Amino acid sequence: KKLPTLKYFWLHSDTITSAYDELVVPLLHRMPNLEKLDLYLNVIERKTFFDGNDLKMNIINYMPQLNKFTFNICSLSSFYNEINLPSNEDIQKTFRDFNNKEIIYWADYFPERRKGHCRIYSYPYKWKYYDDITNHFPGKIFIYVRSISLYDERPFEHEFFLRIAESFPLMEELFVRNQKQQINKPIEKSKKLSIIKYPSLKQRFLNNTCIDYHEQFLFDTKTSLPFNVRVNMQYGLVKQVTHNFTSNTTRSNCAKINFANLRKQMKFPEYSDDFSTGKELFRKHIKDYFPHTQID
Repeated sequence: KKLPTLKYFWLHSDTITSAYDELVVPLLHRMPNLEKLDLYLNVIERKTFFDGNDLKMNIINYMPQLNKFTFNICSLSSFYNEINLPSNEDIQKTFRDFNNKEIIYWADYFPERRKGHCRIYSYPYKWKYYDDITNHFPGKIFIYVRSISLYDERPFEHEFFLRIAESFPLMEELFVRNQKQQINKPIEKSKKLSIIKYPSLKQRFLNNTCIDYHEQFLFDTKTSLPFNVRVNMQYGLVKQVTHNFTSNTTRSNCAKINFANLRKQMKFPEYSDDFSTGKELFRKHIKDYFPHTQID
């Protein structure tokens, strides 16, 4: 059944769908008089990535009254590999007729997962979240984004984090997933790095990372954390990075943390149970190293 009186439609879904062509497209075809359309979708296992031709053929041509179309579509597919990933130049050509000021497209291939990854969105970017940023992230400024996640099967170097901090000046949450060791660390030791600042950061999650990213965020020669930040880190890696909670290089950033989720990875003798109070008592040198931190 058609929806001829509908003028504005907003569809945001964080849930991954494999039924875009079967469910979403037919739904949009029921809205011939739509004037504004806002889409935020995560699509998997589609045989083709999204481009301007696809959006025109499946959406825009069915909505002659459409005058504002904002979208953010991420797709992950095993039908693509490093050889047949469409280039940024080819994709950009398909958006020549769009009214949007700018369309951003970038693609990646994850060899371990054997999947191609593509993200395409209208700019300026209006959403509060930006997930699964890789090394191919093209940059620009995102003033509305408050939460981001980083993921790649290639290492994130210091310059990448600098670019992230510049692109997301009001970022409050940062999730990092990367088990690949940084390649440029030996080179970085011989030169003075730009210290990265995250002035609005409130929470940082490093649970699924290797030791290099604990160093990246705790070394004061690389990062200056804001005060009262909450962190999720792996206790064993924190212990190594801080040289058993004695290093001066990490002391200043650790002193700025007001909550650290470490306890579930801690084992005797680093803490002990006080059965009379029901509280776990951390050794004094750990508490001294995190003077303002609630450790959980």
